[in-house]
Amino acid sequence: MNLIDELRWRGMLQDIMPGTEEQLQKEMTTAYVGFDPTADSLHIGSLVPILLLVHLQKAGHKPLALVGGATGMVGDPSFKAEERKMLDLETLRHNQSCIKAQLERFLNFDTALPNAAEMVNNYDWFKNISFLDFIRDVGKHISVNYMMAKDSVKKRLEGDSGMSFTEFSYQLIQGYDFYHLYTAKNCKLQMGGSDQWGNIVTGTELVRRKAGGEAFAFTCPLIKKADGTKFGKTEQGNVWLDPAKTSPYLFYQFWINTSDEDAESYIRTFTFLEQPVVEALIAEHRQDTNRRILQRRLAQEVTTFIHGEKEYEFAVKASEMLFQNDTAEMLLSLTEAQLLEIMSGVPQVEVSLAELETGKDIISFIADTKILASKGEARKMLQNGGISINKSKVTALDFVVDKSLLLRDRYILVQRGKKIYHLVKAV
Repeated sequence: MNLIDELRWRGMLQDIMPGTEEQLQKEMTTAYVGFDPTADSLHIGSLVPILLLVHLQKAGHKPLALVGGATGMVGDPSFKAEERKMLDLETLRHNQSCIKAQLERFLNFDTALPNAAEMVNNYDWFKNISFLDFIRDVGKHISVNYMMAKDSVKKRLEGDSGMSFTEFSYQLIQGYDFYHLYTAKNCKLQMGGSDQWGNIVTGTELVRRKAGGEAFAFTCPLIKKADGTKFGKTEQGNVWLDPAKTSPYLFYQFWINTSDEDAESYIRTFTFLEQPVVEALIAEHRQDTNRRILQRRLAQEVTTFIHGEKEYEFAVKASEMLFQNDTAEMLLSLTEAQLLEIMSGVPQVEVSLAELETGKDIISFIADTKILASKGEARKMLQNGGISINKSKVTALDFVVDKSLLLRDRYILVQRGKKIYHLVKAV
């Protein structure tokens, strides 16, 4: 497999250093991507760098995943409006261990393989380097003029906040990572997002000037939505890879709700489907966009890759439960954890358990919980067939809501209209 051709058709290639493609065709090449341990989970903005490493290994090359224990103490200033908050060593170590566990799910670390993946932490080689040693042995090879010419530095210096020396030194530190991996691991290639190009090139320069060697690099575009809004952001914030931070159901919903234009792009970038399959899916989708063929396949591929087949199947069933009318039995089969996972984005209201002991008529129940503003609105909605309790339509005005309706002895799911839900909790 020609890795560069593969990444190019997938829309995963932006900048590339001359000679990189030839190097990859010549021999098995060791390459690395850096991950910043600013949180205890990666998010879907990190998916492209992860996929770069996976594609690299599939093409027969050796991937290194660098977790920046040292660079995480500094914070990458590239195209950031202001300086990042410093993290203490204990927090960084916790974040690193969590990220390492995530990456081990996607790459093959079997040491029997000639191109087995490896995890490296730049704190391991920086912890014993003194400041004086660094500025003498590394700093002298890269001029200030060279560092200031980088776009990422220029933009910060032109802004109101300026740039601290700590941040200014970041590209030197990242550059030294490449030099160290070149000398210690024969690593000849660095990959990353397009915002990293300046830092990456500093590394290739350091390899050339300090080691007299030749190093290579390429970057992928930063993923954006077609409407200009930030990729990977929802009303709840980042879409995380950790299921405790973003449930597999909500993860699935992110991909299923992508626009048609974004889906055509994402199906190339975020899946391993081959080009003829992708082109056939796009053609079929364009014939009838209402079927959302691309979104469904995209959500299936990415959710399964990150969370596994079982969680994907649950996400599909949960979606059917919410958006179809014939799945009351499925609702009753859910555990409390599953119910709360599905309802994590649904408004929740409370009702007194004591009131449910004696029972309450449906009209008063709907009005008192503020699901509808008044008894009159509740009566009208019910008469029009717009009220369901636990996925069963209510037709009688004298219907009584009592504790026998509680799911897992605590919850009642109220639906009004086709898609508006409220989860009522008895307290």
